[in-house]
Amino acid sequence: MDLLHQLPRISSERSPDTLALSAADQTISYGTLSERIAAFSNGLMDLGLSRGERVGVWLDKRIETVVASFGTTASGGVFVPINPLLKPDQVAYILRDCNVRVLVTSSERAALLTSALKACHDLRHLIVIGRPPSEVSSYATHDWEAVCAAPAKTAHRVVDTDMAAILYTSGSTGRPKGVVLSHRNMVAGAKSVASYLQNNSDDTLLAALPLSFDAGFSQLTTGFLSGARVVLLNYLMPRDVVKALERERITGLTAVPPLWIQLTQLEWSESIREHLRYFANTGGRMPLETLKALRNRVPAAKPYLMYGLTEAFRATYLPPEEVDRRPDSIGKSIPNSEVMVLREDGTPCAPNEPGELVQRGALVAMGYWNDPEKTAERFKPLPVGVGGREAGLVLPEIAVFSGDTVRMDEEGFLYFIGRRDEMIKTSGYRVSPTEVEEAIYGTQLVGECAAFGVEHPTLGQAIVLVASAPAGGALDQTTLLAECRARLPAWQVPAHIVVRDGALPRNPNGKIDRKSLSGEFEGIFTGARS
Repeated sequence: MDLLHQLPRISSERSPDTLALSAADQTISYGTLSERIAAFSNGLMDLGLSRGERVGVWLDKRIETVVASFGTTASGGVFVPINPLLKPDQVAYILRDCNVRVLVTSSERAALLTSALKACHDLRHLIVIGRPPSEVSSYATHDWEAVCAAPAKTAHRVVDTDMAAILYTSGSTGRPKGVVLSHRNMVAGAKSVASYLQNNSDDTLLAALPLSFDAGFSQLTTGFLSGARVVLLNYLMPRDVVKALERERITGLTAVPPLWIQLTQLEWSESIREHLRYFANTGGRMPLETLKALRNRVPAAKPYLMYGLTEAFRATYLPPEEVDRRPDSIGKSIPNSEVMVLREDGTPCAPNEPGELVQRGALVAMGYWNDPEKTAERFKPLPVGVGGREAGLVLPEIAVFSGDTVRMDEEGFLYFIGRRDEMIKTSGYRVSPTEVEEAIYGTQLVGECAAFGVEHPTLGQAIVLVASAPAGGALDQTTLLAECRARLPAWQVPAHIVVRDGALPRNPNGKIDRKSLSGEFEGIFTGARS
């Protein structure tokens, strides 16, 4: 089992009638899922998809989303899951950046993209679920059912070091970066996570996170590897998650801190205690009070506190038996991976000495798509003498240098200290301040602006925006906020906007000084402001 699309197929061969996937009012078996994946793969081959070409998937969580993703890799292509909450211009940027040839979406979403797709010159085919748009464009439009009815064709040859997916994550400077994952990365990640979560065929996993997140897609890979049932949930309110836990008799749920905080403020039925086997946290530190509240609600469920990077899928987890002793730890390295703490010169740090978290092993991604500069910054050769690296090995081993500062205690447990860059981590998302600023500048309402993160008790960080009016003009805070909501997904909308007169502060290089500005607003959400 070396290739991503083999995960559901092998479970199908073992037990074709076992339920694999539920979404809304639909549930299909592993046998049916495997057949649909093969049918979509045939359809892509019929359209002439070449080996390694990209297929974008812009859908909410539904069975077709899963079929399109795994069917793409089965054909020899590379799927690009796109967050369904992104705006059309943001979707178009991703399509252009990785030269997407085929886009799979719904008729409603296709209508929103009519204008934005005109700039996507590499796009050749639009596969639509529902009624295709009538407007004639430079790309061919196809009905989903018709594509899946294509005759059987031999797929391209694939090996485990080939690309499988490109997941887009925000960078600290500019637009989102495409993290390239191989089949080996994704299958090794599934095996590692499933081993410590002890996933099995009796599990029912709730996929509440977006499938464009590595942790969200992981619910599919670990579930299919284990022969479990995965329930896809598009929720509007946290109460929908609680209802799904009860209705579907969920045994495992992975979520981000803001969602956990909301869930602990709701009533849970007693029946959830009977079947929820574990809950897992990712995307930021879970507040201790939230952890206590969850353990009170489901005392028999095991808590798994995790830390990871999209660039290496998952890095660490804290075993449940250690939670009481060290609830502020991010744990130790996951199976089949090694995490080290290194100084700037590449030498290992002493116990409790702060350093950079560096990860090696099968989960380390293939780099950033078409971005050699940022790839060289984050993906570097492992120094000799580190991680068992011997001087006699001629070819380098590439590790991922996280940019996060941590320390490791005498027993090998890791503790997160801070982030080296200016990324904003809010509601489980990584947000680029530059991307927010670009959208604000696009309103033409501001002269200058700066976005940055400030500590928040429930979001991890909240986005603060400081802006000045254009020369000779005025800036209305309410109007600017309305434009933010129209142009940005909810998690990128500033929680606090401040209008300033005149130029914003600069650093010695002449750039707007975000660090200085963020210091002014420290404590505004926590009540600790001096």
